[in-house]
Amino acid sequence: MDKKNILKKLTNDNDYYGVFGKQFLSNSDIGTLLSNPLGLGSEVKSSPAILIGSYFHTALLEPEKLKDFKIIAAATRNTKVYKDESEGKPRLLQSEVDNINRLTDKVLNTRMCADLMDKKHCDYEVPQITELFGNKWKGKADVVNNEEELVIDLKTTADVSKFRTSAFRYNYDSQAYIYNKLFGYDFIFIVIDKNTNQIGLFECSEEFLRSGERKVEKASEVYNLFFKDKDFDPSQYFINETL
Repeated sequence: MDKKNILKKLTNDNDYYGVFGKQFLSNSDIGTLLSNPLGLGSEVKSSPAILIGSYFHTALLEPEKLKDFKIIAAATRNTKVYKDESEGKPRLLQSEVDNINRLTDKVLNTRMCADLMDKKHCDYEVPQITELFGNKWKGKADVVNNEEELVIDLKTTADVSKFRTSAFRYNYDSQAYIYNKLFGYDFIFIVIDKNTNQIGLFECSEEFLRSGERKVEKASEVYNLFFKDKDFDPSQYFINETL
């Protein structure tokens, strides 16, 4: 399949996150490869935090898909109403949706965000693929601003003042590096604090990108060892360090 048809297929979330998309590595694999390589490919269970993040992105970028979320008007997930209506799956509470709506309104009514995300010169949910360190990588950008030549990623945080620190912990540095290589544009984060509604605009320094590059290179080495080296037995893997 040529690149054009691959990208067309990756626009579909079922293909991007499903079997077809698993032929590519992505930033979500970095943490697993660096900490628990044998867990690569394991199914990621849904959780309230993942649902909240997904709803936030959908509300901003693809509001027509909000109907796919099941919302329960219960005070907590311990109530009988929630347990009866959730069908044993994580569901959003109405109070969480109300808070997300406040966050999206804040983003859309902030001139800086509105200008950077203006649909007149932006594309949303854009997939791209490339080769890095001998392996195939994929990514799907939240917003590609072709006029400013920017890739914009939207994040929520519990404390925007600590985002600089958490960006390294959650491998946002490797994400910035990968997406810079995927699209050839500068990469920035628009971050909104879930508690205070404060918005932060975070640009990526060369040091931040180099940190991400080192992670991607190391993750690629681990991937090659565990999944490409026919002489390596993953079942014999152990961690050896000096304390």
